[in-house]
Amino acid sequence: MFTATLIAAGTFDAGDLSAAADRLAQAGCGPSAPMWIDVGQAADLPFAEDPIAARAALDGVFAGIDVVVQPTASRAKTLIVADMDSTMITVECIDELADYAGIKAEVAAVTERAMRGELDFEAALDARVALLAGLDEAVIAACLAERVTIMPGAKALVRTMRARGGQAILVSGGFTRFAEPVAAEIGFDRAIANRLLIEDGRLTGAVAKPIVGAATKETTLREAIVTLGIDPARSLAVGDGANDLAMIRAAGLGVAYHAKPIVAEAAAARIDHGDLSALLYAQGIRRADWIA
Repeated sequence: MFTATLIAAGTFDAGDLSAAADRLAQAGCGPSAPMWIDVGQAADLPFAEDPIAARAALDGVFAGIDVVVQPTASRAKTLIVADMDSTMITVECIDELADYAGIKAEVAAVTERAMRGELDFEAALDARVALLAGLDEAVIAACLAERVTIMPGAKALVRTMRARGGQAILVSGGFTRFAEPVAAEIGFDRAIANRLLIEDGRLTGAVAKPIVGAATKETTLREAIVTLGIDPARSLAVGDGANDLAMIRAAGLGVAYHAKPIVAEAAAARIDHGDLSALLYAQGIRRADWIA
């Protein structure tokens, strides 16, 4: 059995559910009896056959509604591995640091290309960090306090999964000076990120090697699955950029969150409209059971 979960950024009604069930039947997925998770917010449509056809039949059809299609038996996840910048927080930290140096536009343009998969991530990171050489170390704390905002739904997602026995790991191509406090605030078990090199209170323009990139993210996911002794289908990975693709493909449910096109096209699920709490609805968890 499979479940298609419809999750509204705003609200939707029984008419939308009925139309969705009809589309599943027309796609040859079998009959579906819709069930609300939270009325007007999220609902499940169980069905018996062809999840690829089901996703094609429902994806993008209903305005403001995200659709997640997955096997019913493994929809509850025991592990989440998540990206940080533009996923668990609303900004790209390196771009915000560059703003303090007066070069945000230059650095942000490279970040955008790297996240779209147009540039090698590690080389692009080295090039951007080099532009920050000489920046006062105190700017990091200022940037964290003034610019970094937790993504809506992040705390509920991570804290609820951990309260249900899950493990949560933040793996970022960004920097430990941001990832560690962000992970602590949201509720992750641990954080992995790049370390900015600093001498005499100023950034040297380099990061410690090896760089945390796509391979680290995928390896972290796979190692956590083995360590926890869980079915890989019980794992969830979420991110927005090209350096998240490997872990997204390796996870039981790989999610592109408000993602770049290369990621959105490759992921098994996309959240284009809602916030991160949509991934609790994808697991069938009612709002009354979320941990704030």
